[in-house]
Amino acid sequence: KPHKKSARIVGDCMGKYHPHGDSSVYDAMVRMAQEFNMGKTLVNGHGNFGSVDGDPAAAMRYTEARLEPIALEILRDLDKNTVPFQLNFDDSLKEPELLPGRFPNLLVNGASGIAVGLATNIPPHNLAETIDGVIAYLDNPHIRLNDMVNFIKAPDFPTGGYIIANELNQAYRTGKGKIILRAKLRVEETDGDRKNIVITELPYQVNKSSLLRKIAELKEEKKEELAGITKVSDESDRVGMRAVIEVRGEADIDKILKILYKYTDLEVTFGMNLVAIANGKPMQMGLLDILKYYTAYQKDVVLRRTKFDLNQAKDRCHILEGLIIAVRNIDEVIKIIKGADSTADARDKLRARFSLSERQAQAILDLRL
Repeated sequence: KPHKKSARIVGDCMGKYHPHGDSSVYDAMVRMAQEFNMGKTLVNGHGNFGSVDGDPAAAMRYTEARLEPIALEILRDLDKNTVPFQLNFDDSLKEPELLPGRFPNLLVNGASGIAVGLATNIPPHNLAETIDGVIAYLDNPHIRLNDMVNFIKAPDFPTGGYIIANELNQAYRTGKGKIILRAKLRVEETDGDRKNIVITELPYQVNKSSLLRKIAELKEEKKEELAGITKVSDESDRVGMRAVIEVRGEADIDKILKILYKYTDLEVTFGMNLVAIANGKPMQMGLLDILKYYTAYQKDVVLRRTKFDLNQAKDRCHILEGLIIAVRNIDEVIKIIKGADSTADARDKLRARFSLSERQAQAILDLRL
């Protein structure tokens, strides 16, 4: 479908389902369109939707949006009675209590937020790996975590970088643990006696312009240790990220990097805290627990969809059985309809003659003779 104005989407959302501030609604939609925040973006945005440098998105009257194809998988079969519905805030519309979610979005896109006395911080994961993990769990519900990490090896952050997996196993087992994220960089020799430290990938949710500003400030603060740095510049373009720290040839690069890792966001700690709502209440879960609840939920969704399809097919079958009777006795049917005083009279006569149900008789009357 074509893109729609963001202001219209936000207005519909507030008017129909969510009576809160427009900025909270728009900010949530913007985040779903930022490829540096989401494992897989769910909203396809047109216009300025912000950047890694922390620039805000344009106002909603300027931007446009539509769903990404993968977002339709979260909504797939919603119309087939797969999930319970509830009334919205003014009882004028029905809204789904939860979505069918045909892929494990909680793991793929992660979640972070604070509620009343509860916080969650789930990192994004690779889509293909996560689905392989779900299939492995379906094949063997007694799979051990040591085997599961062959499928879901670690989080997969959209901005890249390196993961130093301190407590990753513990986090996947208990739902709580710390990992360290480090920027990806390389040292380039330049003409003359200078060297460049080139940063190409950053830790998740690190603001690039703030980071470079911090490095420049640190250079002034720690004149002795960082005397080797001559210049900090941002050479990023459409092709990709490239931030350059120019260093004198005789400087000790390992020592400089050690200081930068310690005092700047070139290295950050990510506290994994896998809290999600299971069976209506928030729980801290390990990786296998999340997969257990997800697969149980998907079985329920598939079961409800199949029942819906079956009932639709039975209804259609019932009508067709009536139409078969009508076609086999078409001359008599036309005679009865012609001789009837009204539609209701024709319906009653058809039912009496061929012992049809009311819906079958109505279907025959709806035929174009």
